Amino acid sequence: MASGSPADDPLGPARDALVRRDYRTAYATLREADARAPLPADDLTMLADATWWLGRVNEFLEVTERLHQAYLAEGRIDLAAVHALGIGGTWMMRGEVAQGSGWFSRGRRLLEGQPRGYGHGLLLYFDAQTALGEQRLDDATAAADELRELGQHLGDETFTAFGLLVGGMTEIRRGRLREGFALLDEAMLPVLAHRVSDDWAGNIYCAIIAVCYDVMDLGRAREWTRATERWLDGFSDAVMYLGVCRAHRLQLHAVEGAWSDVEREAAEVERDLLDLNIEAVAETAYQLGETYRVRGQHDEAAACYGKAAERGREPQPGAALLRLATGDAQGAWAAVCTALSSAGPDPFACARLLRAQVEIGLAAGHVSAAVAAAERLDGIRDRYRTPGFAAWADQACGAVLLQQGAPGDAVQPLSRAAAAYRRMAAPYDAARADLLLARAHRAQGDDDTAAAHERAAAEAFEALGVPPPADGLPRSGQLPGGLTGREAEVLLAVAAGGSNRDVAASLTISEATVRRHLANIYLKLGVGSRTAAAAWAHEQGLTARSR
Repeated sequence: MASGSPADDPLGPARDALVRRDYRTAYATLREADARAPLPADDLTMLADATWWLGRVNEFLEVTERLHQAYLAEGRIDLAAVHALGIGGTWMMRGEVAQGSGWFSRGRRLLEGQPRGYGHGLLLYFDAQTALGEQRLDDATAAADELRELGQHLGDETFTAFGLLVGGMTEIRRGRLREGFALLDEAMLPVLAHRVSDDWAGNIYCAIIAVCYDVMDLGRAREWTRATERWLDGFSDAVMYLGVCRAHRLQLHAVEGAWSDVEREAAEVERDLLDLNIEAVAETAYQLGETYRVRGQHDEAAACYGKAAERGREPQPGAALLRLATGDAQGAWAAVCTALSSAGPDPFACARLLRAQVEIGLAAGHVSAAVAAAERLDGIRDRYRTPGFAAWADQACGAVLLQQGAPGDAVQPLSRAAAAYRRMAAPYDAARADLLLARAHRAQGDDDTAAAHERAAAEAFEALGVPPPADGLPRSGQLPGGLTGREAEVLLAVAAGGSNRDVAASLTISEATVRRHLANIYLKLGVGSRTAAAAWAHEQGLTARSR
């Protein structure tokens, strides 16, 4: 019989199944063979691959640790180190940082003094990703260059692709989006040509989608999500990447207002990835919370944000916006400010928090801080120039101008924001921008245009099945800072320079009542003096409205 036939190679059917990406068949064959007699290390790697693709993470860890020990016993230190890194990466994805760090340390120690090889490339890639996460961009650039050089040295295009990927992500974080996306596109060339192993090809696909979403370039995110789905069509089973792709698709569904799709995808991600990829599961919980929040299902939203936090995902700004929606404007303000102070230098996380800080600040009466947040958001827009960041900055600018009594100036940025949201297929955000535009036009006496925007917003909310939201600005008859009408009258009289006696006489109340109102005013505004309260009234435009 010819060499390589099943009689010569009892594991031939398993090898063929792996080539066909039929991981279930390969797994069953290899498990049966391993039960009869423990597989040698080089064959055991096939079982490790099959368990990984099927999402059998506990079995993967058990088999990979056997491989690690077997290669150590055989003196094949480089392969022992590679599997130590694989175990470490798996524990990290599960959210078990201490165990993951221990295995990484073991892999790093084993590689010391070894000739440069595959393990060094993996370690370099992991270190580069860490540098990116910590905003150490010079270190990430150096690692990207080294990865590309190592890829050429080893003749392995996986590391060349890694170098291009890290280089592109670093350039994007520096604000050089054209150069960064060009490198990401180049990183995909060996992937599309099938010169990168499947496990790492999927990693590159997912990393690129994540970058596109981070910078709110949703057109690119959709394009690469479709490309990943086409790639996954060639797999009978790919639990990890199918789940992560669902998580990315879910983010887009949340923007598009496809609430039922979000709920369905979230359930599937939770089922498939809970023991595999805690970061994806946590992000899914957060996005589901966002959809519940905008639908007015506040208890469900709070539960989802709580799950996201338990799994390591910052629940802001969603949790702060939920507090705003339930009437706790000052609590929402404190929460979003705390999150911003903890966000560090990451511009992509800050952009999302700043967007919420503008909305919450205007609603809570912190106008100066909201203006500052809008200016910071505008700076991020100027640096990164993506459709999503531009729309957020324009909406924030328009909302601030409207609050400051400049509706004419607010129309242009709000119109740009509404148009951008529609191009991004973000109907909920477009409808919110329409509400602000209606306010701006009505303030200028253009009731017909205002009514048109109100109708467009109402139709969008009805189609989405959500209640019209508060727009983050005080409406006519609604006073900033939670003041009552009488408290506003007292504050205006004080701001005009009146003493307690003057105020009491002008409002026909007692001086004791004036003092009580002032105590309440100070408490609500977070100030401690008449001067500070008067300054707040001028800042809010209350004195101008009175005139």
